Amino acid sequence: MSWKEDVYTVLERDPAPKSFSEALMFSQGLHALLLHRVSHRLYLKGQYKLARLINYWSRVLTGADIHPGATFGKGVFIDHATGVVIGETAIIGNNVSIFQGVTLGGVSTAKGKRHPTIKDNVIIGAHATVLGDITIGENVKIGAGSVVVKDVPPNVTVVGIPGKVVQKNKCERDRLQRVRQENLPDPLWETLTDICSAIDSLEKRIDSLEDSLKKP
Repeated sequence: MSWKEDVYTVLERDPAPKSFSEALMFSQGLHALLLHRVSHRLYLKGQYKLARLINYWSRVLTGADIHPGATFGKGVFIDHATGVVIGETAIIGNNVSIFQGVTLGGVSTAKGKRHPTIKDNVIIGAHATVLGDITIGENVKIGAGSVVVKDVPPNVTVVGIPGKVVQKNKCERDRLQRVRQENLPDPLWETLTDICSAIDSLEKRIDSLEDSLKKP
């Protein structure tokens, strides 16, 4: 994938840049991704120290710590690189969107695959954490602040700590360009709504029982 395609990905998904040159010059997420692609090529060639050096300066410049061993597909978008941490054996598919503060981390010190696999068309909300050698299926949305430690099937929305499936998504080709983080369901609000409905129902039943007891 060429660096120009990465720039066009930013323009497609981020309304802030007004031009190709603005996106190229000022998008920290783009810079983090481009520098990672360079360090990853060096890593695959066995030039580990040079790859880690580029990784180090990328973290200083962009705020994102992406290990050179991590694998990225096409059309990946990192919005505000600050706080993004991606481990060595993470695999990120095509058309994935990653927001600020996201961690794709490990839970084991053993060598081998220990970081998540993110399939195509996944959206990972701000400050979400995905841990371990797990697989996030295609077209999944992970809500901001969620912690995911188990495999997630395709075409669902996951929110909460620990992450739970709260909604099945319709699979749409242009979904990534239309999705908004504020449209994700709020499980706390839904629970409170259910409780209020249950209380209303109980109050009506109590009123009915009281009325029947008052009758001679």
